[in-house]
Amino acid sequence: MIRLGRRAALGLALASSALHARAQNREAQGKDDWPNRPLRLIVAFAAGGAADTAARTCGQKMGEILGQSVVIENRTGGNAVIAANATLQSPHDGYTFLVDAANQLTNPALMKDLGFDYRTAFVPVSQFCLFPQVIAVKRDFPARTIQEFIALARARPGSISYGTPPAAGMAHLAGEAFQKQAGIRLVHTPYRGGADAARDIAAGVVDAVIITTNSIRPPVQAGQARILAVTSLERVPTLPDVPTLAESGFPGFDLSDWNGVFAAAGTPAPIIDRLAAVIGQAVRDPGVRQRMDASGAIMLGNSPAEFRRWLEAQRGLCEQVIREAGITLG
Repeated sequence: MIRLGRRAALGLALASSALHARAQNREAQGKDDWPNRPLRLIVAFAAGGAADTAARTCGQKMGEILGQSVVIENRTGGNAVIAANATLQSPHDGYTFLVDAANQLTNPALMKDLGFDYRTAFVPVSQFCLFPQVIAVKRDFPARTIQEFIALARARPGSISYGTPPAAGMAHLAGEAFQKQAGIRLVHTPYRGGADAARDIAAGVVDAVIITTNSIRPPVQAGQARILAVTSLERVPTLPDVPTLAESGFPGFDLSDWNGVFAAAGTPAPIIDRLAAVIGQAVRDPGVRQRMDASGAIMLGNSPAEFRRWLEAQRGLCEQVIREAGITLG
């Protein structure tokens, strides 16, 4: 056994302490210097869609604030699981984030063998925006109000069709929740996207649709569809005269489309907090708001804690609707 003198032992202890301090300083400096290279936002949806538009619009402003470019990477497929896996497989160092939506809440109830748990694999950073949905009918549909629509549906159960994009999406969940609470039975037609559903309501192929304010705008402006109600908790600023379902006899009804930013678990908390603050600053920018307001989006930019609380409330609601309505991806 080698015995160290008191002076040597003291020297080793001081050296070890210095090394530990330098390591801590390097780690702190790395966080303080963040970001020192471009950020990557992996978007789980196709280019040109609502989530992609929000990511690109907000991402550009975020890059200006941070002094680094924000690269948008669209990774579609697998009901957004491909993008989620790509994020989880990237280094958890604060340079790769996921832009996702309701799949965070619905996939666990719809898909088996995911390979990860959304609740523990991802950390909420901040929401970009809400996209309120509307219940709209074709031009010559006899109901002029949501109350008249419900009365007609009760008188003709199973004969009124409605379309949503896609099966098991937030619009589909809103439709099932609406039917249950209103005591009506409609015929559901799933579409690949909001533009497809808007096309068919304009042509009179379906009686009604539940789609976002942005998707319904062209047929409404052309006089080919009429909006009866919105599914968000509060009225939409761009549609101030359209009532909510919550004020039309269904208190608390709140099922909107949305998107937000998530980090892989293990991403340094100071980086998550700073990115959330940057997102909040970006969504308040007048230029960002001007572009996104035109799409009917309601900009948010909430904190990680606020986002997490909102997700948990919505998660329970979505899981309940999926279970009770027997919704599947097929």
